Amino acid sequence: MQTYLKLMRSGNCLMASIAAVVGVFIAYNIVLANASLYSSYLIVFPALDAAKVFLVVFLVTGAGNAINDYFDLEIDRINKPERPISSGKISLRTALYFSLALFSVGTLLAASINLICGVIAFVNSLLLIYYASSLKRTALLGNISVGYLTGSTFLFGGAVFFENDGINGVFVLFLLATLATVAREIVKDIEDIEGDREDGARTLPIIVGAKKAAYVASLIGLVAVLASPLPYLQSLMSIRYLIIVAVADIIFAVAVYEILGKNNPAKSSKMFKMAMAFALISFIAGA
Repeated sequence: MQTYLKLMRSGNCLMASIAAVVGVFIAYNIVLANASLYSSYLIVFPALDAAKVFLVVFLVTGAGNAINDYFDLEIDRINKPERPISSGKISLRTALYFSLALFSVGTLLAASINLICGVIAFVNSLLLIYYASSLKRTALLGNISVGYLTGSTFLFGGAVFFENDGINGVFVLFLLATLATVAREIVKDIEDIEGDREDGARTLPIIVGAKKAAYVASLIGLVAVLASPLPYLQSLMSIRYLIIVAVADIIFAVAVYEILGKNNPAKSSKMFKMAMAFALISFIAGA
């Protein structure tokens, strides 16, 4: 079981699942705020659907990580030899069947919430497979795909209240998460440039060079930082969000310094990840 959780990268799955449930809470608060005084008493928080959202995102994210390792065996033998497939702890065929099973269960569970949730889970599953098989080896498009997939956890949470414009309410959170993730993915490509070049990938750092790619990542990260007050200004989040997201913004700045000033993509990637964790905490605290 431990090996399969490692294949799924359960820590990442947990963060994504929490983000989706946060999206449910935020959408619920927005629906309540826009409802009349009488109807607001009739709107009950959908605890069962929120639990389903958590499980769906956990399963589909885990499936995406597993299928990614399936297609990345040769790269991981260079960059990540300790991973379950590249280390030989799980066979390729087992990893493939395990991933497809997770995609299937996750999509069916999402469809039991409502049609829109089912569609999002199905589309994201297909995109994860396409990304792992070929899209990740293309310049920038692969990074944008991962950014969308990460941000879409908020859309998925908002889709629980699709009939009450829940998706519109969480769209700014989707945008912020997408931008931050795209920046980090470019930095990760800089970190993995040796293995990616060996595998014939055409990532942004390979095409334009590590330095120019670092500037692109920094610019996207800066846009995310500048846009971070928007949820508070739109009255979607409380002052607690603004305080904690300021910490995330500082860490984002440190991540940019690590990649531009010190040419340290490994440290920068870790700082980006830490900043995103604080951003998620700010969403939870401010909801």
